[in-house]
Amino acid sequence: MMASRLHLVRHGEVHNPTRVLYGRLPDYYLSDAGRQMARAAADYIASLRRPVVALRCSPLERTQESAEPFAELFDLEPVLDARVIEPANVFEGKRMSRALRNPLNWRHLRRPSLPSWGEPYCSIAERMQEAMDEEWDAHSDTGAAAPDARATEGDIVFVSHQAPIWITHLAVAGLPLRHDPRTRRCALSSVTSFERVGDVWREVDYAEPAAKGVDLGAV
Repeated sequence: MMASRLHLVRHGEVHNPTRVLYGRLPDYYLSDAGRQMARAAADYIASLRRPVVALRCSPLERTQESAEPFAELFDLEPVLDARVIEPANVFEGKRMSRALRNPLNWRHLRRPSLPSWGEPYCSIAERMQEAMDEEWDAHSDTGAAAPDARATEGDIVFVSHQAPIWITHLAVAGLPLRHDPRTRRCALSSVTSFERVGDVWREVDYAEPAAKGVDLGAV
């Protein structure tokens, strides 16, 4: 199969009644609305009438659940990939409105360009590109038995998280990785699509096929 397009899909809404920043904490699953949102994302990609040849997802529960509709629609087994996981964050398990009022936490905000509260942005960009390159390269050789490359083209889907997807967007666009997390264009169950020409990635589309959900736990 020849890789044609790579879609970074964000997970759906998470059941988070205590409204904490859940980060990499276990046992945070999709809400009922989140499952519907994940299905909407899968239906959207199916509506493009483009075959999907590979499905990868972060090992966290919410991304595995969000990958299920893709696995069903495209008859694929999702592969867990820790490189597309949510970044670690010192505020995990805390309600941000309270945590930021505590002077003991202010030291974690000293260098937002890194950011100082979690995994460096450059590290996120590097691991995401490594995962994307690896999967793209695995589907780049059509082989001698496929003289018509277009007949065997297919898309790749990664189900990931807001921060890794947005950092990838910035890195591909050649923009500074430092940013205000509140300004990210990466809604729940959104689809950010890329192509690679030679060794260069370029973003080709962005879609929000799902209804707006409650988004309180993003890092």
